[in-house]
Amino acid sequence: MKTIWVIGGPGCGKGTQCDRMIEKYGFVHLSSGDLLRAEVASGSERGASLQDLMSKGLFVPTDVVLELIKEKMVREKDKTKTGFLIDGYPREKEQGILFEEKVCSVDLILFFDVSNETLKKRLLGRAAVSQRADDNEETIKKRIEIFNSKNNEIIDHYKDKVVKINAEGTVDEIFAKVEQALNTVLA
Repeated sequence: MKTIWVIGGPGCGKGTQCDRMIEKYGFVHLSSGDLLRAEVASGSERGASLQDLMSKGLFVPTDVVLELIKEKMVREKDKTKTGFLIDGYPREKEQGILFEEKVCSVDLILFFDVSNETLKKRLLGRAAVSQRADDNEETIKKRIEIFNSKNNEIIDHYKDKVVKINAEGTVDEIFAKVEQALNTVLA
């Protein structure tokens, strides 16, 4: 089984491409944000403490996020012969290093590379439809800046495992590049 990290700036198309990879290859999809929200919704003691942190605008400790990911991988391992897509994680190099120490090694990193201008345009377009509070011009600019500074450290550290995918094209054009990258580790 393979572990694939899927990274890229906000609005790069990770979600759309993950849906296609799941459909074609049978990966189990893990999103740290989804896992955190599910834990909060479960009503568990850990979920209550996470809710308290998040409601104060504080970051959830990396160890807790890794624990949730590892637990989900153990629960879901019988549901896939292919492996796991870890969506939007790690967000910084240290998280990646801890992931490999505490969970498992990563086989491939798909980096959806999109210009800042395209990210901004896509997020503003999404904002017009979804009314997400974090899709306003000032917040978008800040999210892109933070992503770029942290992401470059990940790309540099894991350069031998990163496949940079130009995600400026159509969904089908991008997925053709994803298939090429996945075929190198799944063959």
